[in-house]
Amino acid sequence: MGRVSTDLGYPEPTNPAFLFDLDGTLIDSVYQHVIAWRSALAGIGIDLSVWRIHRRIGMSGGLFVTALLRETGLSLTQEQIDDLQHAHAAAYTEQLDSVKPLPGAIELLSELTERGVPWAIATSGYAKTARRALDMLRLPEDTPMVTRDMVRRAKPDPDLFLAGAAALDIDPRSAMVVGDSVWDLLAARRAGALGIGLLSGGYGRDELERAGAFRVYSDPADMLNRLDELGVRQNS
Repeated sequence: MGRVSTDLGYPEPTNPAFLFDLDGTLIDSVYQHVIAWRSALAGIGIDLSVWRIHRRIGMSGGLFVTALLRETGLSLTQEQIDDLQHAHAAAYTEQLDSVKPLPGAIELLSELTERGVPWAIATSGYAKTARRALDMLRLPEDTPMVTRDMVRRAKPDPDLFLAGAAALDIDPRSAMVVGDSVWDLLAARRAGALGIGLLSGGYGRDELERAGAFRVYSDPADMLNRLDELGVRQNS
């Protein structure tokens, strides 16, 4: 078959754009967060198994605490919940030296930038800790990043990804959200964006696909090697 030469007059498709979660997606920090939460909870006498904590990583701190308390049947005052979140942040900060970029993360972001593909980071973490990842990822301070303190609600609400799309001046429906948890993918669906799952946060392929991921990759390096599957071309 020869090339189709008839001009049907259809609209030009929008260029791809990406909204990245941070923890477990670009940096290898999920288990540091798990241990930090376990330490913070133990500090107020709550002993929870690591796997129970891991299942909630990716939600905002407030929702995270609420969900865990519901599972345990315990109750805390708002002041205690605030203190718990501060204790978690302090315990996580103590482990920052052990947090590294995930394989291929730096190269993936660099390649997208080189190809002219817009992207931003949208994380449930607060700016105080999240912005420290910029140096780790060799990114400038003006990198588009939306943090928990910039939106009304965090994942699984869509606010972070809607704000990320707004920061790029794009329609969220033309974006692809890259995340490692079911909470990322639920928020992506509510924002109207396509979801891409990464296995680097500890969730299984089946879980991510059931939550709405239309593609699942091992880590950023695997995604980088398969950018063509996502419609990212050399001349984007």
